[in-house]
Amino acid sequence: MSNSILVVDGSTLSRELITRRLDEALPGARVTAVGSEAEALERLEQERFSLVTTALMLPDADGLDLCRRIRHSKRHHYTPVIVISSDADQRLIREGYAAGVTDYFDKSLGFQAFGQFIKAFLERNAALYGRVLYVEDSRTVAAVTKGMLEQHGLVVTHTVAVEDALDLLGKARQEDERGFDLVITDFFLKGEMTGGDLLYVLRARQHYSQQELPVLVITGNDDVSTQVEVFRAGANDFVNKPLVEEVLMARVRSLLLIKHQFDAIRRQAADMERLATTDALTGVRNRRYLVDEGQGFLSRTPKGWVIIVDLDHFKRINDGYGHLIGDKVLMAMGDILNRLFPDGLCARFGGEEFVVLLHGDKVPVRAEHLRAEVEKLKPADVDVTLSLGLAAVAEHPGKDLNALLGIADQALYKAKAEGRNRVYMTRGDGRISPLAPVAV
Repeated sequence: MSNSILVVDGSTLSRELITRRLDEALPGARVTAVGSEAEALERLEQERFSLVTTALMLPDADGLDLCRRIRHSKRHHYTPVIVISSDADQRLIREGYAAGVTDYFDKSLGFQAFGQFIKAFLERNAALYGRVLYVEDSRTVAAVTKGMLEQHGLVVTHTVAVEDALDLLGKARQEDERGFDLVITDFFLKGEMTGGDLLYVLRARQHYSQQELPVLVITGNDDVSTQVEVFRAGANDFVNKPLVEEVLMARVRSLLLIKHQFDAIRRQAADMERLATTDALTGVRNRRYLVDEGQGFLSRTPKGWVIIVDLDHFKRINDGYGHLIGDKVLMAMGDILNRLFPDGLCARFGGEEFVVLLHGDKVPVRAEHLRAEVEKLKPADVDVTLSLGLAAVAEHPGKDLNALLGIADQALYKAKAEGRNRVYMTRGDGRISPLAPVAV
């Protein structure tokens, strides 16, 4: 979610400098600049901001008075406010906290430093966002709490029963990779399943970790034994009824931070895994990935295919145009394979040879389409043709990936021997035959 920043400063030059530095430091942020308290309050009424910066002195008001008004507003009660001033006098130091100032930036450090200051601040104080699944059987309590959470920018789905909550979690896991970021549940529910039962299913049966799906428990019992039971059941934290908004939101913020950090680490791990298994030049998978994952990919359906793709006379391209052009041809090949076979496993097998694993009835047609497409496109403005060898899993029962690669390679060898720029297939009875060209 991108940050939205409101800049309040009476100086046109200062607004331009601040906006420029924020655009440089936070390319994805939306920056709105106004010149007075009246304009600022109007914008704050109209939309939600994740951060406000203000000068200490404004044309129509005092910067600290603006902070106080922000703190008394419903929508921006918790929004961070940064005061920008070259004069951190005793009044700012003495009254700033009481007025609701979150932090202070000394303008004498320069606007270049300001951009990095705000970037570091937002990294430490990320805006509150996320999808919350809320389980509460009292509709009155639910209406109040749901409104409280939504007022802070959260997307809340409320359900009365644990069974319904589990259905929603199951659907979210299947249909939406991100799903819910936080579960909030009453511990004592009137239905057949309690909040404790929900925790047991999430932790022991569905194996959600406390980082992958944090759970905040609401309980009306402040007995120590109940608190121990809540944590033993797998809750991350708890709050007591009656709910205090500041306490609830502080707990929610800390748990969402855990969730967002978990997601960031998981994305980083996935990126690192993809880098380790992707051919750096062509952008398709590397041989290691093909060896590790290829058999599993073919086994998903009985309609699997192995295609070996070889660039014809590639040595001539390298010798005649140079290795830089040769590399560009290989890069273009990677792009074409990823574009034409998004449902397949495309890998660079070595040098100018690629392997494509696919499923379906129309694979021979798609192979011919690839051959014709490359001949027509002239990657890197070089005349390039392909020879392809195919093997169908169904025609060679019991053969693993390694054996099928050998069988497809026989068809590729035949395609080269017959003049290149054609597609051949090894049949189940051992015959190797050409595929008739198909109109594409």
